[in-house]
Amino acid sequence: MISDKMRPLVANNSAIRQMFEEGLRLAQEYGPENVFDFSIGNPNVPPPDSVKEAIIDVLNNMDPIKVHGYMSNAGFPETRRAIAGNLNKRFGTSYTEKNIIMTVGAASAMNVILKTILNSGEEVICFAPYFFEYGNYIRNHDGVLTVVSANPEGGFMPKLDELEEKITANTKAVIINNPNNPTGVIYPEEVIKELAALLERKEKEIGHPIYIISDEPYRELAYGGAVVPFIPKYYANTIVAYSYSKSLSLPGERIGYIVVPDESDGADEFIAAATIANRISGSVNAPSLIQLAIERCVDEKCNVEYYERNGKRLYEALSELGFSCLKPDGAFYLWMKSPVEDEKEFVQTAKKYNILMVPGSSFAGPGHVRLSYCVSYEQIERSIPKFAELAKEYF
Repeated sequence: MISDKMRPLVANNSAIRQMFEEGLRLAQEYGPENVFDFSIGNPNVPPPDSVKEAIIDVLNNMDPIKVHGYMSNAGFPETRRAIAGNLNKRFGTSYTEKNIIMTVGAASAMNVILKTILNSGEEVICFAPYFFEYGNYIRNHDGVLTVVSANPEGGFMPKLDELEEKITANTKAVIINNPNNPTGVIYPEEVIKELAALLERKEKEIGHPIYIISDEPYRELAYGGAVVPFIPKYYANTIVAYSYSKSLSLPGERIGYIVVPDESDGADEFIAAATIANRISGSVNAPSLIQLAIERCVDEKCNVEYYERNGKRLYEALSELGFSCLKPDGAFYLWMKSPVEDEKEFVQTAKKYNILMVPGSSFAGPGHVRLSYCVSYEQIERSIPKFAELAKEYF
């Protein structure tokens, strides 16, 4: 018999994963070239050659006991130093390996952070629409999710006035995902400054820290010269969760890290607690081989041009067909308004044309759908005639 805590998760299994599985089934039935799966953020871009070369170099030239063995639960010091140096060079910070904890991707990083800070019943605030797993991560650690409603009229920027109203003495953290999944928007510097000022004011009012948890797997994917603010520079109590899943196309390797700035509240105690949380979460430590490879690849660049080209083509094609889309500034998602009120009905209709999208209600964004365009450019081109057939049902 499964636990009561798991029952609602089974009943509400991820719509993204369900669509992904549906895509595999349809590909077998119709052929992969005839299925247009925009459901999951699984990068089509191969990892840089340097990643493969680094893995081979580690396997060929390092002590196998080190390559395949345990290390500090925070990760290899040399890997953490390399990451700290990269951040310092890019953002003018002064981190050392002490400030970095290696994790099993950003999902693990988020869970480690939440386990470190949450007491039972404490609140974490998210801005709708948001990555649906946040609610599960928060509940994993007996926290309570509070949602600030979406802001379509304001370009899906955070509603800071509503945030201020919803902060209570029980609020422990606010999650920011920038660039944003599912909308593709980037919260600019002025928004981050306003958010930081608000939280500093509320911290004084309620008498304890309110953390920003900055979830940054898409940090490198910014288009047209857009700048993604590095939030610790604006707000002391920021904890960063990062992943190489998107920037280096390594979702299966599950490698990421946490940044705990010295300026944050009780940083040394936080680092000690988060390192223990990393160990007892079940993963013990991040995978050793890929840690050692990443150390050699921290300065690699993401293939932003590939995603930007895909997003531009899909946005322009769907807009021309009459669909209302939010032009993406970053990440690799297109946020599109459903032509009917019930976007799940629209998603089902699209499946007639072998087009797979994720309903916006999965992100607390009903009335919209999300299309993940980290696919081949050829798939986008092949899909446009099918989208044209779909459009004829509504326009």
